[in-house]
Amino acid sequence: MSLNGLYSVLFVVVLVYCALALYIFVMQPQLLYYPDLPSRAVQATPADIGLAYEEVTLATEDGPVLQGWFIPRQAARGTLLFCHGNAGNISHRLDSIRLFNDLGLNVLIFDYRGYGESDGKPTEAGTYRDADAAWRYLTEVRTVQSHDIVIFGRSLGAAVAADLATRTTPAAVILESAFTSVPDMAAAIYPWLPVRMLARYQYDTREKLRRITHPVLIIHSSEDEIIPFAHGRQLFESAHEPKQFLELHGGHNDGFLTSRADYTRELDSFIGRYLGKAGN
Repeated sequence: MSLNGLYSVLFVVVLVYCALALYIFVMQPQLLYYPDLPSRAVQATPADIGLAYEEVTLATEDGPVLQGWFIPRQAARGTLLFCHGNAGNISHRLDSIRLFNDLGLNVLIFDYRGYGESDGKPTEAGTYRDADAAWRYLTEVRTVQSHDIVIFGRSLGAAVAADLATRTTPAAVILESAFTSVPDMAAAIYPWLPVRMLARYQYDTREKLRRITHPVLIIHSSEDEIIPFAHGRQLFESAHEPKQFLELHGGHNDGFLTSRADYTRELDSFIGRYLGKAGN
């Protein structure tokens, strides 16, 4: 190959590389948020699984109005604030709602801005404000005491839950199938791109955990095909005592069902240890 030919090949390679980097930079919202997967429409309600519920409206500080459900439990031992993952909406979490209800918990679950029937478009700062709105609803509208609230987050929702826990005083925090940060995940998926420089989102769960002083339960499946098990272990190492780790089996989206017996037993024990005890 002539020198000019080599330069031409290098030029094409550099051009393709830059185009891919630009694509990753511009398309990050679409690569991170999946409100339309499998559908943005709310397709079912807790009534479809035999649970009474109330539709709630949450006002955020910056304008978007969020939709959610409050699912009461008679003689509840406490209330769980549920931050769901990055795909779908609250109607795709009925299995979890049933499980938490069976554990004796009221559940507040909400859709982030741009998800389900909530207004707006999702952003990192926006999802944090959305969780703030849910916390205010519980503590100000329903006058639930903070030591009667467990903050729960799964996948992307774990990063949102961890952020909320740095500014509030819940009884405990449960993070399931969580990543350490978006740049860490991106670096593993695109090791040949400077994704840490390109990242427009952080969702730095590990950094938030270092600031959380409440009891923490980290849950992760060793068979998680989306977020590596190592992320869960690293988060556990970053957390302060008191802390607990629960290893599941099964995939990213069904580990809690595949390991249902262990999952419910350990959640019941963890929640019972801290819920309702002021000063934790």
